[in-house]
Amino acid sequence: MEKLKQRWGIDSNWQIVVIFIVFAITGSSAAKLAEPLTNFIGLDQESTNGFIYWTARILLIFPIYQILLVAFGWLFGQFQFFWGFEKKMLKRLGFGFLFRD
Repeated sequence: MEKLKQRWGIDSNWQIVVIFIVFAITGSSAAKLAEPLTNFIGLDQESTNGFIYWTARILLIFPIYQILLVAFGWLFGQFQFFWGFEKKMLKRLGFGFLFRD
């Protein structure tokens, strides 16, 4: 636990609990929100090829997750942690041009 606190630059075990809760809520919410969006754009699991359906759904989950992660982080009082986490993740994925550091 101490290594994780040191790596993430946090002080207390309570922050770790809150961060894990935010990750859990964000992942579940992003997956849940992707379903109506795939239906809205006309992709239905029963009538669409599985590869196309799941590829589109995963591509939809990614931006939803990014937005919700920062939003839920803010709601739980951990905005700074999740904003830094978000920037680091997007830079690793090649979207570093979006941030001025």
